[in-house]
Amino acid sequence: MANEHVPSNDPLDPEAIDRDIRINELTEHARELGMGSSHVSDDCPPGVHEQFLRNMIDFETAPRSSQFSRLVEEGVALPAPETLDDGVLHSKLWVIINTLAARNTFVSHTDHLSDRQLYEQLWNDTLLEETTIMPPGSGWRNYIDMIGSGSEEDIEIGLRYYESEEDRQLWAKDFPKDVIPPHEDPPFDRDRLLPTPVDEFPEADVDTDE
Repeated sequence: MANEHVPSNDPLDPEAIDRDIRINELTEHARELGMGSSHVSDDCPPGVHEQFLRNMIDFETAPRSSQFSRLVEEGVALPAPETLDDGVLHSKLWVIINTLAARNTFVSHTDHLSDRQLYEQLWNDTLLEETTIMPPGSGWRNYIDMIGSGSEEDIEIGLRYYESEEDRQLWAKDFPKDVIPPHEDPPFDRDRLLPTPVDEFPEADVDTDE
């Protein structure tokens, strides 16, 4: 990591002294977890430094599970896609999306998929991936990007349906051997209705597509 915490130089500020002690204890705990010392800028306020350490330790020590298991534990039934008619599947899909959002897990880039295709992909694959499970209110957010794998297929889908013309041109410039697909409007209109984070700048974010 880049730097160590610099203790306060004011011996008459008990709050600052207590914070220095907490930061040193958290830094040592982080080292015990194999995280090294805290990576913060030299002008980082001590309060932010302390919260950063707490966030990282909370993430390192949080349980790992799948979103599928957590949904079932929370009482959300997840029947196999082939057992559901289109109407029931649509309703179940939004129960999943809204339950995930209630604990700060947000789905994105879904407009290239029908309700059934999205449910099938979530049920058969995405929700089964093991991830770190952070409790609501922890400050962490999980993102489930339906084209976030980095595969050639997902890149092609992004260029075809989601990327701006400027981004498409930049991609063509950076990767001249790639064939850029013609732009198409996505066949479905769901993304604008998906839950999104309330505030623009979260305390800490985590990407589930590791």
